[in-house]
Amino acid sequence: MTEDGMILVDKPAGITSFGVVARVRRQLTQQLGKKAKVGHTGTLDPFATGLMIIVTGKECRNASTYSKLDKEYEATITLGFNSTTGDPEGELSAISDAQPTKEAIQAALKQFTGEITQRPPIFSAIKINGRRAYDLARKGEVVEMPERLVTVFALELLDYTYPEVKIRIHVSSGTYIRTIAEDVGKVLSTGGYCSQLRRTKVGEWSVVGSLAIEA
Repeated sequence: MTEDGMILVDKPAGITSFGVVARVRRQLTQQLGKKAKVGHTGTLDPFATGLMIIVTGKECRNASTYSKLDKEYEATITLGFNSTTGDPEGELSAISDAQPTKEAIQAALKQFTGEITQRPPIFSAIKINGRRAYDLARKGEVVEMPERLVTVFALELLDYTYPEVKIRIHVSSGTYIRTIAEDVGKVLSTGGYCSQLRRTKVGEWSVVGSLAIEA
């Protein structure tokens, strides 16, 4: 680790992005013998794994540059259920036990390529009137999330074994894969949520060769 620079971390499941930053800050502070300045360049949900670009020292001023880069993910959409949070951490409700064909899955996915409009999940870090949406949602407040235009550059079906649809997706910054999963479930009339998510690339940087959090 260096005082000023960037670190590629492979985030494990079950830890927040802020938790990753705290661990790196603690380790770097010990190495430098003074309090280190550490930040991240885009959150990953606690259930998600994969690449996080951590910036340190003077490089923190460039954090927004990294956060605006395209992202690539591998994700699993589980059909048949909806989740209150769009992921495994929410309350699940059964929607349908219908089993779409592979052709129906491919047709549904085609609807989510190019420039699309999506409404981010209420359980997200987006700020509404200066407050995090997830804080408002947890307090039971009504949250109206504004729609946004995002770009899906590529969306590939990797495998389909009901109820799991595995995809690889390359998107612009600000795209919510949880929302993609939910919207695919709506198109198929089966319900759906993002049960697994792994970020494999941010811009030119890949999770291959990144450091495990223990390192």
